[in-house]
Amino acid sequence: MRRQSVLPMVFILLLLAGMGCSLLSLAGFNPQPATAFPLSTKNPGEATQQVGITAALSLTAPPAIPALPTSSPSPSSKPTPAAVRFAVIGDYGQGDQNEADVANLVKSWDVDFIITVGDNNYPSGSTETIDQNIGQFYHEFIYPYRGAYGVGSDTLRFFPVLGNHDLDNNRAQAYYDYFELPGNERYYDFIQGPVHFFALNTDSREPDGVGRSSVQASWLSERLAASNSNWKIVYGHHPPYTSGLRGPVDWMQWPFKEWGAAAYLSGHDHFYERLEMDGLPYFINGIGGGPIYDIGFAAAGSMVRYNDDYGAMLVTATEQQITFQFITRSGLVIDEFTISKNQP
Repeated sequence: MRRQSVLPMVFILLLLAGMGCSLLSLAGFNPQPATAFPLSTKNPGEATQQVGITAALSLTAPPAIPALPTSSPSPSSKPTPAAVRFAVIGDYGQGDQNEADVANLVKSWDVDFIITVGDNNYPSGSTETIDQNIGQFYHEFIYPYRGAYGVGSDTLRFFPVLGNHDLDNNRAQAYYDYFELPGNERYYDFIQGPVHFFALNTDSREPDGVGRSSVQASWLSERLAASNSNWKIVYGHHPPYTSGLRGPVDWMQWPFKEWGAAAYLSGHDHFYERLEMDGLPYFINGIGGGPIYDIGFAAAGSMVRYNDDYGAMLVTATEQQITFQFITRSGLVIDEFTISKNQP
């Protein structure tokens, strides 16, 4: 009699235990452990799907809390270098030994890039002479380079502006075909390290004008105001102020200082001169290879004048200061001028 009474009770207890497990399962409790799965950073959505599949199939390790995927910085958010060294050449495109000497000087500096202040291709900016006058000496800086003098650069490191001689043949078509530059290629801006550059077309044949109320001037004023760079350098071919015999180019007497520029660089007159007008330094750097000109009487604001030999400018810019040097092809430093940021 006792054995018969025990069996029904055991059956009842087992039945109650099974019902309890079913109730816990219905309540969402799952005692089975899941295996952790490493997230793939290539495709977060794919990684999440794989985690779910693995958790359903594996029963050997506790679940892991997935980390949020991190994205690598885009090219535009790459930090810029704290310092840059660049060369300035002007009125150079003669294709002779004088230009070769200046080019060798520039290359000896191991600069990051080159800007030009015009007259890149004498005598008239033609297609027949452009590679001989530019690519022969500076192809290592040009991108893309399609000329006959060797391998070009893998990045854009040559930033010219138009001179009056570049425009004489078919309105500079050879120039536009030879270079690939930012913006409309006639005037444009770019940033290198702590410096924001603004390249102008100062020739009176510019379709957007050259007066201070022109479309081009409005573009410059707006772009200067919007820039947060430590240094803002404007450069073009024609000098607003000069001791040259041809006199200043009055249509380029824009309020560069008022608009936020730190300096203005030009060529056109074939000598070197540094002037200061209304607290802004103006540089004329026109002895990169073309015939050297005489200098007239010192103009108002003229600080340094030189026309004894060919040369180029070496400029070094950090976040705190920028130094301009004019150096002859024999290595003689003619002028050195530094602008420093005010220290707090």
